[in-house]
Amino acid sequence: MLSQAELSKKIMPSIFLTVFIDMLGVGIIIPILAPIMLDPAYGMLPFATTEATRNIAIGFLISIYPIMQFFGAPVLGALSDKNGRKKILGISLIGTFIGYLLFAYAIYIKSIELLFISRALDGFTGGNIATAMSAISDVSTKENKAKNFGMVGAAFGMGFVLGPYIGGKLADSTIVSWFYAGTPLLFAAVLTFINILLVLFRLPETLKNPQQTKISFSTGIKNVANAFANRETRTVFIVVFLIALGFTFFTQFFQVFLYHKFSYTISNIADIFAYVGIWIIVAQAGLIRPLSKRFKAHQILKFTTLSLAIALFCITLPDKSIYLFFIIPFVSLSQGLTLPNSNTIVSNSVSPDRQGEILGINQSVTSLAMSIPPIVAAYLTNIDINLPTQTASCLVFLAWLVFVVFYKPKNQ
Repeated sequence: MLSQAELSKKIMPSIFLTVFIDMLGVGIIIPILAPIMLDPAYGMLPFATTEATRNIAIGFLISIYPIMQFFGAPVLGALSDKNGRKKILGISLIGTFIGYLLFAYAIYIKSIELLFISRALDGFTGGNIATAMSAISDVSTKENKAKNFGMVGAAFGMGFVLGPYIGGKLADSTIVSWFYAGTPLLFAAVLTFINILLVLFRLPETLKNPQQTKISFSTGIKNVANAFANRETRTVFIVVFLIALGFTFFTQFFQVFLYHKFSYTISNIADIFAYVGIWIIVAQAGLIRPLSKRFKAHQILKFTTLSLAIALFCITLPDKSIYLFFIIPFVSLSQGLTLPNSNTIVSNSVSPDRQGEILGINQSVTSLAMSIPPIVAAYLTNIDINLPTQTASCLVFLAWLVFVVFYKPKNQ
């Protein structure tokens, strides 16, 4: 029988590939959303729609995914504790597959209603990353958990390097005449179908002790209430919430920022998001392992959260886009180290048989945090294009302050 360390080494390549393909599909969408909603030429909204209204529309479109994930992910998390990671991961990927096809068709027929439906479906079934995280927790020890989460973070980064770049190029009709804004979604659907096959035939089941976790569509609301009511996890989840809230202000409206402030096209947005991803890979594939050997997760988080807040504020300072290429590495490195270490702290806060539950709570808190900024950022953008990113900086700084003052480290 394989030891936990041997099982971890065996399963991690499959998990890495699953998350990479999933994030490649997510990344493909990034450069498309802002142009198709903000440029009248795409015809998704009536030609006479004002710029302010378009900003608000894209805010709600971005927000619908995490809102639906807020309700869906805890259900999938509980189901994965009961029925196994493999089966639920496959089901969630099928929802993603259908969502991509609907998204491409909505762009083709210029249906804003179908666009929202496709994002809602993908959001509700989009608990695949949380389920993958649960599988990692199943086979990880406390000693290698940060490293394993870092590997998944590297898959995130690689998805963000290639995804936006591929998406931008597949939507560029000057490269191939029949390419249009929906072509990247069709490609993402093909990738997701391959991912489904990989999960079915390559990924072993990692859950050893199934739990009879109660399943309810109100679990997301209860999860958030429990996260902030429990004295042992309250500080951690407040920090997770504020970091996710702040960083979402940046990521979800960065494409709108680039479109308005520097007149970026789909292809330009693709290039800069690929650059963001390269530095995330550097952090999570090159730095997380040596740092986790030398420092505890909470020690790293104290430094990276503060550096992230400072770097985000600096994003708003340049008046020429070339300067962004000097600032982005600091944003990506900080976030690339923050995410796996915060996940490690959350995971280590409970016993091994409660990993699906705690990571489901973590997903609920994160999804709630991700659902608010796109709508608020839309109105802030109508006041000043820099305000969403400046708000991001302030919220991440507040997260750092709460962590430094209130967090009491255990055996992390």
